[in-house]
Amino acid sequence: MEDSQHDIETLLSDAGDYIETRTTLWKFKAIESLADVSGELVSGLGMIVIVSFVIIIFSIGFALLIGEWLGRSCYGFFAIGGLYTLLALIMYARRTSLLKARFSNMLIRKIIK
Repeated sequence: MEDSQHDIETLLSDAGDYIETRTTLWKFKAIESLADVSGELVSGLGMIVIVSFVIIIFSIGFALLIGEWLGRSCYGFFAIGGLYTLLALIMYARRTSLLKARFSNMLIRKIIK
């Protein structure tokens, strides 16, 4: 009887150790996924900042060029502003398929990995 009591205690102790180890492993996997997603977001934001500066510089150059063709520099800025407004409206109308779905899929892929 004592052997079975000892076996049960050993089994319960081993089960507790197993659960603790699985919990620790799950925490480490969650931390790894979070670090991976965070790194992806930070590098993506860095690229967005750089690309934004490039687009701003080119936009100013094109606005001045178009303004020179049209006779007044403000006309070029209005033309570029109108172009960006049109682009923003198109992106707003298609935001689910262009942005939300892609970001969600990337996030799920990183977490599952």
